[in-house]
Amino acid sequence: MVVHSQSGALDHCSLIRTCKPTATVFNGIPVVNLRDPQAKTLIVKACEEFGFFKLVNHGVPMEFISELETEALRFFNLPQSDKDKAGPPDPFGYGCKMIGSNGDVGWVEYLLLNTNPQITSHQTHTVFRENPESFRSSAVNDYVQAVKRMAFEVVKLVADGLRIEPRDALSRLLGDDKSDSCFRLNHYPPCPELQALSGRNLIGFGEHTDPQIISVLRSNNTSGLQICLKDKTWVSVPPDQTSFFINVGDALQVMTNGRLRSVRHRVLADPRNSRLSMIYFGGPPLSEKIVPFPSLMAKGEESLYKEFTWWEYKTSAYKSKLADYRLGLFEKRTASAVAGL
Repeated sequence: MVVHSQSGALDHCSLIRTCKPTATVFNGIPVVNLRDPQAKTLIVKACEEFGFFKLVNHGVPMEFISELETEALRFFNLPQSDKDKAGPPDPFGYGCKMIGSNGDVGWVEYLLLNTNPQITSHQTHTVFRENPESFRSSAVNDYVQAVKRMAFEVVKLVADGLRIEPRDALSRLLGDDKSDSCFRLNHYPPCPELQALSGRNLIGFGEHTDPQIISVLRSNNTSGLQICLKDKTWVSVPPDQTSFFINVGDALQVMTNGRLRSVRHRVLADPRNSRLSMIYFGGPPLSEKIVPFPSLMAKGEESLYKEFTWWEYKTSAYKSKLADYRLGLFEKRTASAVAGL
């Protein structure tokens, strides 16, 4: 997700898009046990078919999850004027409603943080001004470090399943000191106004793909997350507050020359219950060239994509609208078959 913001209360729905209710709850989401001896095969299959799967037996301590959720809700429950002091993002800090620079809006407020504890913005200091060590070190850092370790395991299994050489080709990028990774806390407040919208749902976060290599999502037990299947059908993902959901990002799609596909997804607001999600976005260093791994290319096979750096792609993504097919600008003509994802 790529988000810019302007401060402002979540006080009306006039600019928020709506959609018809989607009654389809999809129970076919692949579930992968991280400790399963077949995990590498199951992960690759899920990423090829859906670009998305649920991860269980992940090893992230529940106390880390609970502590961070408590601290995040404490912040989001502050008066709007107090939250606004932590924004607008620079790019880190607090933002709400405005998504991107091209007019996209959603029923959402968020905190965007750098995953490098050595980098702390002015807005981040404002967010944690009352008890910075407790929130920053105990809640955020413990959680993020545990999730990063789990993400490294996942991408190593991806490499094993695809026979990418070397095995740490992906985890090395995420673990690099200059890795352009970030962490977001998204809060979707309850929206009673939905009852007055002729049965339509407010869109909390519009449809999009994530630009990075991999996204690791955890949410509370409020529904709202939807993914788009290959047949263009939108389905609701059953919530599971004890598990994680893994998204393939655009960068990983390019690195596998289209074999693994980034998943298009969105979030709908709930009329009665707030939704809180925590997302780690694993990105490479800004200077990293995003090209298919040579070990995945058959003899004579050409890349479907032009060569570009992560900085070039990230810059392009920030200028786009959420629903845009961002990779389209970087496809070669021979890649027309994958256009319109």
